[in-house]
Amino acid sequence: MFHFSGFNMMFPEAGRNFKASYKCFSVSMLPGNERQDVENGGKIIMPPSALDSLTRLNVEYPMLFKLINNKKARTSHAGVLEFVADEGKCYLPYWMMDNLLLEEGDILTIESVSLPVAKFSKFQPHSTDFLDITNPKAVLENALRNFACLTTGDVIAIKYNKKVYELCVLETKPGNAVSIIECDMNVEFEAPVGYKEPTTSKKVEPQEEMPQDHVMEEVVETFKGSGVRLDGKKKKDNQLDAPVIKKILARGVPDYDYQFGYLKFDRTIKPISDRVAEVDASPAVQESFQGEGFSMKKSRK
Repeated sequence: MFHFSGFNMMFPEAGRNFKASYKCFSVSMLPGNERQDVENGGKIIMPPSALDSLTRLNVEYPMLFKLINNKKARTSHAGVLEFVADEGKCYLPYWMMDNLLLEEGDILTIESVSLPVAKFSKFQPHSTDFLDITNPKAVLENALRNFACLTTGDVIAIKYNKKVYELCVLETKPGNAVSIIECDMNVEFEAPVGYKEPTTSKKVEPQEEMPQDHVMEEVVETFKGSGVRLDGKKKKDNQLDAPVIKKILARGVPDYDYQFGYLKFDRTIKPISDRVAEVDASPAVQESFQGEGFSMKKSRK
């Protein structure tokens, strides 16, 4: 307080914090179009009078606030996105109201604070579905761009591919509440809730590999079935079916351990032509169509 010529004048103290109470509502109750950008982030909407009061005070930027639910003794932290709410009201993302145990229209105390810059944070997904994401750190980094700060114990919600994932903030450094605006923060993940380590299955004994020179062979039989005379008569003894000749075709075994881009030349394998020749080599070669020939026309005497 200062005294000038009989007038008492009061000036606000430097560094005085902003503190006010509002009726809080979820973003879905905000008049106008749907604000999905607010629902997927960690910032709130406050009335214009709050901006007027903040500009009169020596408040650090970016503006960060402590949210207090006095009835349930719950606290959290958030940034501010806009000052367009109706007077006496503020709007929060639904996941933030859930953390603070707030109902629509409950009284929320908002106080300006200064938080340290984040250096480390640890998260635990609430569902094993989070493991299906190819690059979870990149997804989390993109989602946290809509957040201003993190509080240990909060359960934040991020949206990816039209699906909402909930993550619990297990740890933050260097404090229980940190600012994540323009910071270099290390991130770690704890195993999701309900995750179980895969049970170790019985070791399957590897099958003995067949030697390279052993080649699977395919047997092909020619002229299957019994022969029939064209005139319908029974065949004579000398016209009985000749033994069927079986041809053996060599077929290679695929290399199931083949590595892409790697060529292997095994010179211990014999050429297929040599292997077939060994099989075909037999002491007695049987000829097909044995017996004498007969003519269908009767010979003229």
